Amino acid sequence: MAEAALKAQKREILGKKTRFLRRQGQTPAHLFGNGIDSLALQCDTAEIRSMIARKGTTRLLSIMVAGETESRNVFIREIQRNVITGELVHVDLYQVNKSEKIRVNLPIVFKGTAPALKTKNNIIEQILNELDVESLPDNLPPQIEVDLSVLAEVGQAISVRDLIIGDGVTVMALPDQLVVKISQVAEERGTGTTASTSEGKTDKK
Repeated sequence: MAEAALKAQKREILGKKTRFLRRQGQTPAHLFGNGIDSLALQCDTAEIRSMIARKGTTRLLSIMVAGETESRNVFIREIQRNVITGELVHVDLYQVNKSEKIRVNLPIVFKGTAPALKTKNNIIEQILNELDVESLPDNLPPQIEVDLSVLAEVGQAISVRDLIIGDGVTVMALPDQLVVKISQVAEERGTGTTASTSEGKTDKK
């Protein structure tokens, strides 16, 4: 069963006056995309907050603008929040064409536990936090999962070439680019010795 589309209305209140919208439980939004006229919109705050929690910024969602007969396919491009309260301030929506490829950065998420971390002083270094990919909107995964259970010894690493990516998704990074590796931190040792110094002394002969 398809998920219901996010409902939106065209917005006439702009600029600083949008604070009145937020007080009424409406979040200002802006819809844009290649080859379309941008639209100032407003959405029910509770509804769009729920949609963000479920979809994030890497899942395709549908939005139905009041007065239109067909829903639009969009990604949440940017979310602005009040830095103190966390309240939604503004949301940017990017409309896509399902038949055209898009390029996005997907978050890298670790799964499992690296056996190498059971050894003292071994640490895991994450080199990449996200991965640049290109895909049709419907083929785009929400994230790239990396299984750490294959990392058993110091020096072992996972490169871009080792990642399991869905069909129809092109990775833009180089295959040899490291994603994560196991390193070892040198143990600090106290010598208990005290260095001597001749500072302040005069050699008399």
